[in-house]
Amino acid sequence: MNLVEIARGFPDKSGVYIFKDQKGNPVYVGKASRLSHRIRAYFGAESKKVGSKNSRIYHASEDLDYIVTRNEAEALILENTLIKKHQPIFNIRLKDGKSYPYLKIDTKSDWPRVTITRDIKEDGSKYFGPYFSASSLRRTMDLVNKLFPYRSCTKIITGTDPRPCLDFHINRCLGPCIGAVDKQDYMDVIDQVISFLQGKHSGIIKELNNKMDLASKSLKYEQAAVFRDQIEAIEHVTQEQNAASQGYVNEDIIALARDDDEAWVEIFFLRNGQILGKDNFLLEGARGVTDGEVLSEFLKQFYSNGLNIPRTILTEVEVADSQLIADWLETKTDSRRVNLKVPKRGEKLRLIRMVAENAVAGLNSYHLKNLAAQDSRAAAIQEITEELNLPNPPQRIECYDISNIQGTDSVGSMVVFENGLPKKSHYRRFKIKTVSGPNDFASLQEVILRRFTNSGLVGDAATDSGFSEQQKKQYMKDMPQGAISSRTKVVKDASFNSKPDLILIDGGKGQLNAVAEVMRLNLGIHNIPVASLAKKREEIFVPHVAESILLPRNSNALYLVQRIRDEAHRFAITFHRKLRSNRSVASQLDLIPGIGPTRKKYLIKYFGSISKIRAASTEEIKAVPGMSEKLANTVKEYI
Repeated sequence: MNLVEIARGFPDKSGVYIFKDQKGNPVYVGKASRLSHRIRAYFGAESKKVGSKNSRIYHASEDLDYIVTRNEAEALILENTLIKKHQPIFNIRLKDGKSYPYLKIDTKSDWPRVTITRDIKEDGSKYFGPYFSASSLRRTMDLVNKLFPYRSCTKIITGTDPRPCLDFHINRCLGPCIGAVDKQDYMDVIDQVISFLQGKHSGIIKELNNKMDLASKSLKYEQAAVFRDQIEAIEHVTQEQNAASQGYVNEDIIALARDDDEAWVEIFFLRNGQILGKDNFLLEGARGVTDGEVLSEFLKQFYSNGLNIPRTILTEVEVADSQLIADWLETKTDSRRVNLKVPKRGEKLRLIRMVAENAVAGLNSYHLKNLAAQDSRAAAIQEITEELNLPNPPQRIECYDISNIQGTDSVGSMVVFENGLPKKSHYRRFKIKTVSGPNDFASLQEVILRRFTNSGLVGDAATDSGFSEQQKKQYMKDMPQGAISSRTKVVKDASFNSKPDLILIDGGKGQLNAVAEVMRLNLGIHNIPVASLAKKREEIFVPHVAESILLPRNSNALYLVQRIRDEAHRFAITFHRKLRSNRSVASQLDLIPGIGPTRKKYLIKYFGSISKIRAASTEEIKAVPGMSEKLANTVKEYI
């Protein structure tokens, strides 16, 4: 039977459906509250869209199967189990199997110990964690061992050893090796450790108080003193923890960055109001699904062990099946409600944005590491050469961008990459001088004119074109107004006098045409290739070609041009923010009597912002050139 005929036999019940390839291996696993209804989507209009996820699943499959469950919650659990087991190529899946350290207590052992493990098994043991750093785990383990005298050795306990180790003498162990404690009393200590790690401190203190009273009445004063010291230590720890957690909740904060089939998830762990740690994960199979679906799959796989799930999970966007996910998480936390929230304002939103910035930086760093190898960069440069039909490999690429807000403080940036790596000593910044208002096209033309005028490269263009010396002189004489003339002094600038193999513009066809026009008509440069990269679809445009160039989404060439474009944007916007900040400071300084242009310039240069001037002392302001004590006091008064 074909897939459509198999799908007709699907029941109208909740469960999991499985697409399989010709070898019977799962290529996609999905869940559904109604299998018969959900499976139809794979054979409707969506499956006919070329490149859509449903279409790709359909054409990669040779067989179809299902498993019925009692409800959708069970279907979710089964789906997650099958994805982790089979790693189907069309499912979103964690690329790396990271594991965190846990504290483990093997309660089935005759004489249990507290150990560290990264492997969680369903063996009846008690697990506590995860701990996000080895140092925090070691501190916890050391504290527990100080409070509770369980054994830390690995020897076989017979109770007949001739002498105990040092731990027995310093009250760190009850001495089961020499028969100093019976099994029930030892297990009482292990139960106390478990209760302590679960946060049930009051019950432990009550039990120890009873034991202390009993020992005291039995005239076992030394033993009573040990119990007393334990009680005081636990009470001290409890007070510290209560003070640390006053008014705070535990939260995980999650955001992601996308790039075609891959998604980079960044997670920050907030505990007792402090960021205790962070981690990141790379997921595959994200092409054609929403951010909410990616987060849904991540939550299911990340929290599948059910350990250390916080009360609140903050996400950047709404999680797909959020109610179902929250109900499932509740079953893994002793019926404690877990809230999935999308912050809209305030401190929570600020935290989410910070995590989102880390996610973008993490994904960029991941791609840069792939490009770090020299052969990867060489392959990227060769691919750019072929795709853009360049005469030579672009060993030196210059990229330009414009930044402004409604035309104010307009600036341009020039970044340089040589052999696929940034050459920051050749970066240059431009204040836009001749353009009014938000006109990126004219601003780019000004930047290109200023970059190449006085560089000496315009004359090279005439020479490279095969001109004779006489033709070259005539060429320079006839150059349109605004370009270099034979009388212009060439600037001694290593960056400006280096000839690029490719000029890359941040923008679309409009920006490309503006730059190509000024290079051809005003500068007479015809031998330097120009291209632009539009952000929306990452399309590359070149002059005189109507169709855009789309590099493969996972190619090193695309990663390289994106990296160059993003660096130009970062360099431009950083300069723009600095100018805007300086202008803001200057406008406020203009209101202060006695502060003219020169003193204003020194104050801006010395402090950089109004907040820093406000925080400065009178003596610090007085130390600025041109400032007296009287003026310093005036500045403090006005600011």
